[in-house]
Order: sequence, then structure tokens, then C-alpha cells
Amino acid sequence: MTLPLDLIPAPLSAEHRGSAPGHVSLDGRTTLDAGPGTGTTARWLRTTLGAATGLPLADGPGPHAIRLRIDAEVEREHGPEGYRLSTGTDGAAVVIEGGGPAGVFWGAQTLRQLLGPEAYRRAPVTDRGPGLPLVTLSDRPRFGWRGLLLDVSRHFLPKDDVLRYLDLLAAHKLNVLHLHLTDDQGWRIEIERHPKLTEVGSWRARSKWGHRASPLWDDTPHGGFYTRDDIREIVAYAAERHITVVPEIDLPGHSQAAIAAYPELGNTDVVDTTALTVWDTWGVNPNVLAPTETVLRFYEGVLEEVLDLFPSPFVHIGGDECPKDQWKASPAAQARIRELGLSGEDELQSWFIRHFDRWLTARGRRLIGWDEILEGGLAEGAAVSSWRGYAGGIAAAEAGHDVVMCPEQQVYLDHRQAPGEDEPMPIGYVRTLEDVYRFEPVPPGLAPEAAAHILGTQANVWTEVMENRARIDYQVFPRLAAFAEVAWSALPAPGTRDYPGFERRMDTHYRRLDALGVDYRPPAGPHPRQRRPGVLGRPLEGTPPIV
Repeated sequence: MTLPLDLIPAPLSAEHRGSAPGHVSLDGRTTLDAGPGTGTTARWLRTTLGAATGLPLADGPGPHAIRLRIDAEVEREHGPEGYRLSTGTDGAAVVIEGGGPAGVFWGAQTLRQLLGPEAYRRAPVTDRGPGLPLVTLSDRPRFGWRGLLLDVSRHFLPKDDVLRYLDLLAAHKLNVLHLHLTDDQGWRIEIERHPKLTEVGSWRARSKWGHRASPLWDDTPHGGFYTRDDIREIVAYAAERHITVVPEIDLPGHSQAAIAAYPELGNTDVVDTTALTVWDTWGVNPNVLAPTETVLRFYEGVLEEVLDLFPSPFVHIGGDECPKDQWKASPAAQARIRELGLSGEDELQSWFIRHFDRWLTARGRRLIGWDEILEGGLAEGAAVSSWRGYAGGIAAAEAGHDVVMCPEQQVYLDHRQAPGEDEPMPIGYVRTLEDVYRFEPVPPGLAPEAAAHILGTQANVWTEVMENRARIDYQVFPRLAAFAEVAWSALPAPGTRDYPGFERRMDTHYRRLDALGVDYRPPAGPHPRQRRPGVLGRPLEGTPPIV
């Protein structure tokens, strides 16, 4: 019979075996029987479930084992990220069969949920062995790209907090961490051949407190960066959890931190770039990269080091919000336009993107950028992050380009979660837990051949008004749980998501988040300590159109 379980994201199928409820317990006899290719999951189970339960989980088969296997039949039916999980059957306490190593790992995440919220703690809170219902589950993800963008440029997030977010992504079966490493407000990755990027570009003297229209400032210097070894650790930690880390190096806009470190990167004939510092406020910055060979060589050097650190097939180069005023005013830029035979500044931006598209392709990688890279002509082979609505993603998909859907109107988690003055530094549109849950990544009416280019979806977390981990937690959760279900769980038919059922399952999931120490927004509204009274945000009236 069908079994109601408080699993998030919801599995494809879950059935109770037998006519009466039953259970199987894990205890001191429980072992780990890890087959070939499942070693990362076995290590993860020992460090997480071992800590939470106090069980040693020694190696070995037997009737009390947690058996991990890669199974060809599961791969044929559910793909490499799919899995099948059974409890109390086939001569083992738990059997997890994955279509590949990732599928086994996602099955282990489901096992942790079945064991109850106590399985999310770092030490046992009871001396009872955890019990499991007698169930069989089959599951697979709807999308191959299930991502979260974390903006560590506007407010730096220490390495340990990034590792923590990788664990939180894994707990929700999300498999992409998009790290926004550079912007006007800070450069966050060590580049050995250009040391001033971090010596100068990673620190700003102060920060705007609230929206850019706020009169308030935080006069504490802000900064930090990840060393090359930090990045290696982050990437390795992610890989153990079957998460890909996609780096973003912004160009040709959002570049003042780089120009402050190396003034020759800017449009020196129209602005005194030697006077620029790392930007201390928010918004769209007018200082953009100059269209010179010097700039191209500089960023090729940057990207060579980035490729050495990140094995991701995709490298994000931004390409968004690039004001053209300096290029219009610059005799050097205008001469460059004529030299290249371009029609204007939009094509000059496209020239930047096309150059790095070819450069990355020659090195076996793929460029992805925000949907502004469509302006002036889409670079051949590039993929698009569609953030300004559905329109950019539709245009790209219909032209045969791959797309990650992350529309601002739906899945920007810096946007406020409720109306009213209690929301801390309220930004953007009201986007409730239910709003995120009802988001549909594939635009209605998109032809099947174009829909096949939707790689998946991503929630974006821009941190202008998130000064620390607690503020990020508040904005991200619980909405990331709703987003995870959108990205993972099958949609039976358009508009058929069961929000009341999801809300009921969230009652248990809040207890998991509590055990993990996530400082989420409570359903009834923020705690007093989570508010930021008197700090101006950017509320917008009404509901935006879906474009």
C-alpha cells in the first residue's frame, strides 16, 4: 500500500510492504556492506549517521547490514542519479541500489530522513537504536542541474560556512553550487599570477547597511578570500557529496574590484581608474573592463588558474548588467569597435563573451552566462542562466542552447518572504514558501525539442543585505526545501503540486533543520533577533509578470 512519508523532496514512489506496519532497527550489530563505487557514501554514512546514532557501522555483510550497491537495472530505469531503497528485505536491514555512485548517495540521504530528525544531530540524544519503516522506494531526479547560487562577493562567507552549505545542499538532493566569486564589492579567489586581486580587491573600507538608498553604513572593513587550497578543499568536499562547484568570474561588467587592484583593466581614457577602490555600495556599477588585448590576456590568465582548481564542465562568466556608457565615451573603445567591424557597444559585449566561449571550448569546458549574453548575438556553444524571467531562456532554448532556469521573479531568495515591516531589510517581491513551491522551471507551451535544452533550475542568493551566515539561513530556508522538491520531484501534470501535503511534510522537516542548526524563517514570522528594524530595503509593489 502507498505509505505517507515526510520526505523532502518527495520520492517518485514509496510503498509499505505487508498489510500491517512494521519496522527494522539499527543497533550495534548494524554494519556497512559497501560494494564497488560506493565508498564515498559509506564514508559519509559513518561520519553522519555514525555521529548521530553512536553506532560504529563496521564493515561487513549480514542480516543487519546497510547494503550499498550500484545496479545496472536501476540505471536503465532511473538513470545514474536514481536509486531504489528497501528496508528489512533481501537479507539486510537496508538495501540501497543506485544507478551510479550519485544515486547511492541520494538514497543514503533518504535513509537519513527515514531515521528521523535525530539523525541530523552530531551526537546521540537517545540511547535507543533508530527504527525504520518497512518500505520500498524508487526515485530519480526530474532535472540534472539542481543548483544554488551563493554570492560570496558582496558578503564574504568563510570556508567552513561554504562547506556547511554543501552539506545543506546534499541534504536536499541539490547537486550544483554556483559560487559567485567576483564582483564590484570584492574578489574572493586567490590568483597567483595577479596577487593584487586579493591583496587589494578582496577588501572594502565599509559597506552600505541595507538597500543602496539607505543612509546607513557599516564602517567595519569587510573582506576575505579563498586560497587555492581552500578552493581545492571546497571542490573535494563537494565531490564527495556528488555536487559540482561552478565558479563565476564576472566580466566585462561587475568588475570594479579587479580594476581597483589593476587600474589598467579599466577604460583609462575616460575615467581615472587609479582613484577607484573596491565598491562599498550596491547596484549596477558604471566601471567596466576595457576592450583591450591586455584585458583578454589578463582574464585568460585568471581562467587558467580557475580551470586548474575547478573540474566543472561549466565556467560562468557573468556577462550581465554591463553599462555601455564608458565604451560610448571612450575613443579607444570606439576605435576597437571599428577595428573589429562591430555594429556598436552591444556587439562589443558579445565580442568579449565570444572570445571566452572559444577560449573555454578549446580547453574542453563550456561557457555559461546570464541572459544578457543574448544581446549582440549568442556565443556559439554557450549556455544561458535565465534570470530576468522566462523570455531569455525560451529564446536560448529555441535557438538550440542549453538553459538553467533561475528567474528573478520566482527563485531569487534574497527577495522578502512576506509583506509587512518585520521582514529584515525587505528586498524585491514577496515570494512565500508556497510561491517557490509552485514555480515551474519549464515554461508552458515550450516545444518538446526546446524543452529538452532546459538543463534544470537554480535558486539564487545575492548577499548585499545578508551580512553573515544567520542572515543567509533566514533568506534561504525554508524556501530551499520547496525549491529542492521543484528541482527533484516529478510533476504528474501541470499545476498539480500538492502544497497542503508539502506543508504537512514540512512539520517534520523543520525539526530536521532545527537539528542541523539552520536559522530559518519560522512559519509565523521572524524571531525578534532576526529583524532589522529601521534598515531600508527595496520593497516593490504588486506581483511581477512572468516574462
